[in-house]
Amino acid sequence: MATERLTFTGHDGSELAARLDMPDGAHMATALFAHCFTCSKDIPAARRISARLAGAGIAVLRFDFTGLGHSSGEFANTTFTSNVEDITLAAAALAARGMAPVLLIGHSLGGAAVLRAARQIDSVQAVATIGAPFDPGHVTHNFGGALDEIAATGSAEVQLGGRPVRIGQSFVEDVSAASLADDIAHLGRALLVLHAPRDETVGIENASQIFGAAKHPKSFVTLDEADHLITAPKDAEYAAEVIAAWATRYLTLTPPAPPPGAPEGIVRVAEASPDGFLQDVNAGPRHHALADEPLAYGGTDKGMSPYGFLAAGLGACTSMTIRMYARRKGWPLTHIRVEVSHDKVHAQDADCGRLGKADTFIRTVFLDGDLDADQRARLLEIADKCPVHRTLEASAHIVTQMG
Repeated sequence: MATERLTFTGHDGSELAARLDMPDGAHMATALFAHCFTCSKDIPAARRISARLAGAGIAVLRFDFTGLGHSSGEFANTTFTSNVEDITLAAAALAARGMAPVLLIGHSLGGAAVLRAARQIDSVQAVATIGAPFDPGHVTHNFGGALDEIAATGSAEVQLGGRPVRIGQSFVEDVSAASLADDIAHLGRALLVLHAPRDETVGIENASQIFGAAKHPKSFVTLDEADHLITAPKDAEYAAEVIAAWATRYLTLTPPAPPPGAPEGIVRVAEASPDGFLQDVNAGPRHHALADEPLAYGGTDKGMSPYGFLAAGLGACTSMTIRMYARRKGWPLTHIRVEVSHDKVHAQDADCGRLGKADTFIRTVFLDGDLDADQRARLLEIADKCPVHRTLEASAHIVTQMG
């Protein structure tokens, strides 16, 4: 994933800092990520979601709101309305680059902001929220006893996320007056609501209210034991996986033509984390899987092993080949199941004429249906005609080059 640092002008003329995460391969769509209240574009959840979407061919712009992170300006002078303006200006900056966003993702108060901003951005086709409040004014409960001081002096310093943040009266008044019911009811875009039942910052009832106010198409996914900031890597990975899979159903993605000599396109494998062996595997914009190693081999066991994928390819190809033959013959084959295991045995036992060890795949084919003995025997022969079987037996030629 290539990341470009850029800036654009915010609602008050301040320069807002952003990161544009680009796919390693073809760029098929663009998303815009709005972070949680007083957070930044670089929180783990934002980074992980951006990386996963980039792996699926969707570029992601994440930026710091005015006065936060690396953006200039005074946060104390911002409001909920100004946050929405910053989102629309970020979308305009993307559109000026020929990358108008089709997906908005918002975390916490950023989720509330994208629900309002979506109707103002014509290019948007889908919206995803994470731990978003139905009532933006919900955020003021974080200010505690400082509300009286803010009302009396115009602003006050409050502790949020373990650090001091100055909150202005204009923010309190604006966010308290904001209502999203109409924005959600007339969103006119596909909506995905993600929320953790144990979220102690924004209760799960907010997700129910957002979902209830929205019209179809809408989806709700629980984040189980995740906290509000989605700090655990496994929770961020799960949220990223769900958003990526859901988005491809509702976004208009146009994959490029496959390169010459590669009719099925390119499979891209990218390291998901430098710790362990977890890999993101993408085949075009709609197909994603995780590859890993078992715990015993230093992995995290979150996906099939490389040999597991190889065995899966053999099993799938075998089943498809048998089905194609039986369908052409009109035979009463009702169901196919293929079990494949992999092992390394002595080459002499495999009778392959090599020294040392040889890879052996043991394939067991189960056929259901009113088939006679000759039909079953023929279908077992056809299994050996499977293209992947032939490739494995022929020892495919592999060319490795530097990218």
